[in-house]
Amino acid sequence: MQSKFDNLLQVASQWHEKGIGAVIATVVETWGSAPRRVGSQLIVSGDGHMEGSVSGGCVEGAVVLEALDSLKDGKTRLLEYGVSDDDAFAVGLACGGKMRILLEPVGKQMPQNLLLELVDAVAKHESVIYEINIKTLQRRLVYNDYEDRIRRNKSGFKEDEITFLNVYSPKLKIDIVGAVHIAQALVPIAEIAGFSPRIIDPRESFANRERFGSIEISNDLPDVALTKTKPNYRTAVILLTHDPKLDDPALHIALQSEAFYIGALGSKKTHQQRINRLKQAGFTEKQIDRVHGPIGLNIGASSPEEIAISILSEVIATLRLVK
Repeated sequence: MQSKFDNLLQVASQWHEKGIGAVIATVVETWGSAPRRVGSQLIVSGDGHMEGSVSGGCVEGAVVLEALDSLKDGKTRLLEYGVSDDDAFAVGLACGGKMRILLEPVGKQMPQNLLLELVDAVAKHESVIYEINIKTLQRRLVYNDYEDRIRRNKSGFKEDEITFLNVYSPKLKIDIVGAVHIAQALVPIAEIAGFSPRIIDPRESFANRERFGSIEISNDLPDVALTKTKPNYRTAVILLTHDPKLDDPALHIALQSEAFYIGALGSKKTHQQRINRLKQAGFTEKQIDRVHGPIGLNIGASSPEEIAISILSEVIATLRLVK
């Protein structure tokens, strides 16, 4: 499932190339219950069209006017807004907050060649960070650095409070080994949460279009599938077959990958048996500790749908929470 905001930068570049003009507005800081997270973007054309969102509707009108002025004078602007309780309530929030928004006219401030490089990197699903010093306005793209920010897709200021990092991470993925009932419940909610799921199961009567629609399906053995496309630091691996002949080989590959989350279905007794087999296979305690088992947050889940929710919750908690 692709977000309608995924190609904002490309659209801004096209507006600039056509001579319409474009300004990129980025949320660089928030306090309280701000409607959009840091790094969210809105683009504004010279004729007043806009795409994206920085506040869910609270301040977009004011930002567009400021963006048009920014396009005229060619200057970067740093705006600060307070979202009142009434305005926040109108977009579904319990209370208001504050935010700072950076406006950058394309060409006059953000170099077109830098924007094109960023668009290309995002299109290729590369990890890249747009770095700008809000005092000197020096800009650059950073590759192969800030690994924790890339993994958690966490934009924000560095400790110096003047260098802003906007993180563009590859799309989150979930490799689900076992096309069981839980997987059928997990796939749609994972897509809603922004993950790209892949079903892996050699049993074609389980893993097929009739049961899983248009998502990616592999009927290779799980270890073969995970070897062909190895999980990276933006991938969660979920083992649901409850069959060691399928789960264990996949688990061996996952433990040798950068997957940020590895979870396996089963009771405490089943998980202890799994741990014993991993030890016999030569894996260290540190490696084995990466496996979440029994899988999912303990919310008392019983149905496949509830178990799917508990699994996705644990995946997100592992991704977002600092340990």
